[in-house]
Amino acid sequence: MTALLEVDSVSVRFGGLVAVSEVDLAVPAGQVTGLIGPNGAGKTTLFNVITGLQAPTHGRVRLEGTDITKWSAARRAREGIARTFQRLEVFGSLSVRDNVLTAAELRSGPGLRRGFDREAPSALAVANELLDRVGATAYADAAADAVPTGVARLVEVARALAIQPKVLLLDEPSSGLSPTETETFGRLLRDLAAGGTGVLLVEHDVDLVMHVCDRIHVLDFGRLIGAGTPSEIRADPIVQAAYLGGASDLAS
Repeated sequence: MTALLEVDSVSVRFGGLVAVSEVDLAVPAGQVTGLIGPNGAGKTTLFNVITGLQAPTHGRVRLEGTDITKWSAARRAREGIARTFQRLEVFGSLSVRDNVLTAAELRSGPGLRRGFDREAPSALAVANELLDRVGATAYADAAADAVPTGVARLVEVARALAIQPKVLLLDEPSSGLSPTETETFGRLLRDLAAGGTGVLLVEHDVDLVMHVCDRIHVLDFGRLIGAGTPSEIRADPIVQAAYLGGASDLAS
């Protein structure tokens, strides 16, 4: 299957520290691709390289076959790469709806020229539809900094979806979600993939990763130590060892 997003031999060094080392990764359209590993493995650094927040020391990033390594983060977003962050990045003083509406209006040309024009029906309709899709409609009028953490995570996802991404990068999106909410969120990821979006998921909830991902890549100390289907990753002793006692989790 042709990949929407390709990471080719990417390395990142900070002085003498190698944060990411010669990583290859592909995100096909219509699939959920997992990226897992212990804390400090280099997952967020790799996300930053893909989205243009960190220049690689070596290697290339391609979107639909085009080398985007030197593109700005803003250009990558315009061309269809969206992300959420491990650390919540909502606009706390705005309502939940307005958090999504800002992105929806930026995506629509007329909306951008009007600024925060709440009368823009297309942008407002998109925002409301996305809040419904992620299950956050009940909080639409609440201030974003006053909602539960799990809801704020869903707001971030809705805001990322508002730019109609080709590739969606999610960094710990289930943090703060209840087991029921996590199950619902997993179905949302599968639905997004079924619609043709390429999803790259960084997540510590191994059960969620194993249930929703088509293929999983495993980082440890910046190096790719495993890649395969969920069943292959579960059975990989090197991957199990990297989790320092997490073998029972992977095998469940």
